[in-house]
Amino acid sequence: MIYDYIIVGGGTAGCVLANRLSSDPNVSVLLVEAGGKDDYFWINIPVGYLYTIGNPRTDWCYRTEPEPGLNGRTLGYARGKVLGGCSSINAMIYMRGQRSDYDHWAELGNRGWSWEDVLPVFKRSEDYQHGADAWHGSGGELRVEERRVSWEILDAWRDAAEQCGIPKIDEFNRGDNFGNAYFQMNQRRGMRWSATRAFLRPVQHRPNLRVMTDTLVERLQLERTADGTRASGIVVGPVSAGSASRRGPASGTIIGARREVILAAGAIGSPQILLVSGIGPGPLLRDLGIGVVRDLPGVGENLQDHLQIRMVYKVANTRTLNRLANSLSGKAAMALEYLLRRTGPLTMPPSQLGAFARSAPDRTSANLEWHVQPLSLDSFGEPLHRFDAITPSVCNLQPESRGSVHIRSPDPRRHPAIAPRYLSTEDDRRVALAGMTMTRRIMAAPALASYEPREWLPGSEVVDDGDLLAAAGDLGTTIFHPVGTCKMGRDESAVVDDRLAVRGILGLRVVDASIMPRITSGNTNAPTVMIAEKGADFILADR
Repeated sequence: MIYDYIIVGGGTAGCVLANRLSSDPNVSVLLVEAGGKDDYFWINIPVGYLYTIGNPRTDWCYRTEPEPGLNGRTLGYARGKVLGGCSSINAMIYMRGQRSDYDHWAELGNRGWSWEDVLPVFKRSEDYQHGADAWHGSGGELRVEERRVSWEILDAWRDAAEQCGIPKIDEFNRGDNFGNAYFQMNQRRGMRWSATRAFLRPVQHRPNLRVMTDTLVERLQLERTADGTRASGIVVGPVSAGSASRRGPASGTIIGARREVILAAGAIGSPQILLVSGIGPGPLLRDLGIGVVRDLPGVGENLQDHLQIRMVYKVANTRTLNRLANSLSGKAAMALEYLLRRTGPLTMPPSQLGAFARSAPDRTSANLEWHVQPLSLDSFGEPLHRFDAITPSVCNLQPESRGSVHIRSPDPRRHPAIAPRYLSTEDDRRVALAGMTMTRRIMAAPALASYEPREWLPGSEVVDDGDLLAAAGDLGTTIFHPVGTCKMGRDESAVVDDRLAVRGILGLRVVDASIMPRITSGNTNAPTVMIAEKGADFILADR
């Protein structure tokens, strides 16, 4: 088998690439996904993330290494194991980041990646509920809509944030997110609008596009040519070890690429494929007995993620999701509302309300984000508490901490070692303390007084900096935004150039969130769509 383009990874970026590259009927495109089809019942229902994250049917169920900054804890590290990737299991929040994020990328020497360059690309993909304007697009594949449920406690939190100097704004995504607003979401009339539904399903009928699921890329096929080393294809096999799966090809099956192989397997999968193929830090590869094809020290390094600190407050004189979810009548009412109107709590993402602020006056842009939830639980996957409560989670949008993704062996089926190294710098610890202090100030504002908020976690008795940092280590958890492990740039640690071509390897690109030199200020799915759009532009232009 041979195709013009092979796309490795059927997640958000892969679906966009498959759509754009196969638009030319004169080229053949193969999309290879290690997960299965997105036909699981809970994927399309927004609240279904409760049943897809941590489910081996839809999630790779990675875990981090023990994190010193989190008091030695390991975290579940969800990544989509299904067509649509993380867009099939994520929070659905449409968040581009801020102008300063992309202008910083451009300042590093990455041509064509400033805010003015990327804004038209965001708009191209978008189908905004309120129509096109200076900031939004209409008629694109990616639907963006407003929330379909309201909670009085969240309205009061908005008022409290404004009383503390974080003003109400109409929306985020205009370049400067300072303020508080309800999140806009990738939904269509109360249904999840994943990358599969937006970009892949409408074009799967094209005769020049083939989609293979349940197929693991074991390594890249690399060849020496007169011009240098070229990616000439991929070697695939079944997802499970042992004999070939009835749903997957035999191990060692080679599929050729005439033009390019494009890695779109995400910040964990893309560096893993490069490393097992001999592309990455020479010492690591030699230690594992892997021949070094190209010594690229940055592969698997520069891992960045958003750590959220989940403070919980009991509240009174109002209703939260805790109460509804813990009664049969509440569950029945929620289900009926969703069935009849496609509104209500079953349309909820994990967080509905957001706020952005600076942790200190000298910050040039907002570096804190709150995700505010009308619910509480001990940890993800656990039952909701039986008392009414809200969870204002605060995260550092611009962490200095840098981690890594290192393979443990040449076996592509073995999960790599994921070490985000949260709170490993003094500045990150300082920002964490500032975020917790600001959360307490908001919760003590007059607008919330009638709801009698009482701090449940970490507890009002935790006051000095040392104890607060220890509490941050106990409460901190990922928002599932890993990026940066195949970063774009011109320095020695860069893996791809500003056209996303892998340095020193012909016919090979990385097009996903792993190319971010620095993490964007907010949720990372919308930026991944933009990256894929630009990657497709580069590929088609170079053809």
